[in-house]
Amino acid sequence: MKVTFACALLLMCGCVWAQEEFGPKGPVVKIIGAPVVTVVQGKPATVPLSFAVSSGFHINSNHPKSEFLIPTVLKVEATTDIIIGKTTYPEGQDMSFAFAPDEKLNVYTGDFEIDVLVRPLHSVQPGKYVIRGTLRYQACDNTACYPPKNLPVSFDVKIQKARSAPAANPAQSPHAHN
Repeated sequence: MKVTFACALLLMCGCVWAQEEFGPKGPVVKIIGAPVVTVVQGKPATVPLSFAVSSGFHINSNHPKSEFLIPTVLKVEATTDIIIGKTTYPEGQDMSFAFAPDEKLNVYTGDFEIDVLVRPLHSVQPGKYVIRGTLRYQACDNTACYPPKNLPVSFDVKIQKARSAPAANPAQSPHAHN
């Protein structure tokens, strides 16, 4: 069963890659939200990135069920003063399609969100920084999968100066002095 499914996927993808001009026109996935996140020097914060998959299409999740499918992956370029931490992907939906009705694929459809953890170093200067990356995905419709695409992604992080800890009062004597 798995061999048949893998062969069907490879044949389907091979035919489509050979005829790329018949694929979708324009990007199938668009970024629809990247709020400016304010972060204090040295403290972590999560940046939620919202994406939308065009109607009639789906993309493989970050953990597709078959090794033959290309996962959706967000790669964020490292900066010198802002550390990029864990990227958190949503769970995909298990769906079956006409090309393999007995198999469930794990996919994203409609809107979905990927969270990126950022942590500016204590030494980073306050201000607004642009973080860039790429979302790599493979789009499919109900009958075919298309060659992988790369969607440029960027978002802003506003860095605020860390507040200095207030000076502690000196220790007071518990004894009254006259």
